[in-house]
Amino acid sequence: MHEIIIQFDDIHPVEILGAKNANLSILRKHFSALKIIARGDQVKVLGPEKELKEFDEKWKLLINHLNEYQRLTDTDVRRVLDSSASLSKVDSSVLVYGNNGKQIKARTANQAKLVELSLDNDLTFAIGPAGTGKTYTAVALAVKALKEKEVQRIVLTRPAVEAGESLGFLPGDLKDKLDPYLRPLYDALFDMIPYDKLSKFLERTTIEIAPLAFMRGRTLSNAYVILDEAQNASENQMKMFLTRMGKGSKFIITGDTSQVDLPKHIPSGLLHSINLLRNVEGIAVIELDKRDVVRHRLVERIIGKYETAEKPKKK
Repeated sequence: MHEIIIQFDDIHPVEILGAKNANLSILRKHFSALKIIARGDQVKVLGPEKELKEFDEKWKLLINHLNEYQRLTDTDVRRVLDSSASLSKVDSSVLVYGNNGKQIKARTANQAKLVELSLDNDLTFAIGPAGTGKTYTAVALAVKALKEKEVQRIVLTRPAVEAGESLGFLPGDLKDKLDPYLRPLYDALFDMIPYDKLSKFLERTTIEIAPLAFMRGRTLSNAYVILDEAQNASENQMKMFLTRMGKGSKFIITGDTSQVDLPKHIPSGLLHSINLLRNVEGIAVIELDKRDVVRHRLVERIIGKYETAEKPKKK
């Protein structure tokens, strides 16, 4: 009699064993020669060596499917047990599968270009108006890299610049005051990673979300790092951030140059850094526009009207 013990890491037992152990019942029926015992955060399997080896192979396929699609139904379990291949053919255009199996992929030509450039370059600038999917696509790329173990962690940051509101008048401690600035990053992650798993990632700082000022003095190695709302970073802040890059890291910088919230006497560092670094090998720039807007159809029209109204000011 041989045995194997499988420990759950970042997976809740219900996710793999099913509600009321429905998936576990299917496994027990399929592997009738094995004794499968599930307790807490581990599964112990006892039986002949040959059957144990097959169980281990099938279990890994089930875990892969769960990690890829964020769900594992009883139908999925039966399919993988009855097949010698993986559950389904992978759609290469899908960056990640979000909650409830939602496919997250580039939805416009420029978003697809952002994906392509980020694969070929260690530092990518993505600039464009609101609603063009800059941040969302960048976060999806980061989650994909983490899931595929290309990086060890994700770092998401934004400048904590007051957009017509004062931090001092917001209630709560420092974290409470800063969270509203970082909320869009949380929203994107919640769309792509189950709540329990994301909570563990945040607790262990596998995923870190922090204001730009907190990056000073650090070296970010083996990480996927996104600076969002970079138009609100000063030239000194941009230089500080760009020089945080360590070995094995990917950086994406997103921003909208039409929505700068810095005081008038402080120039935005985003365009300065793009102009300075545009032709440096390993650095890419992608400019998205109103055609890439993936929000409500009126957003594209609104952006167009503002662009028209602002043209005389540029003369």
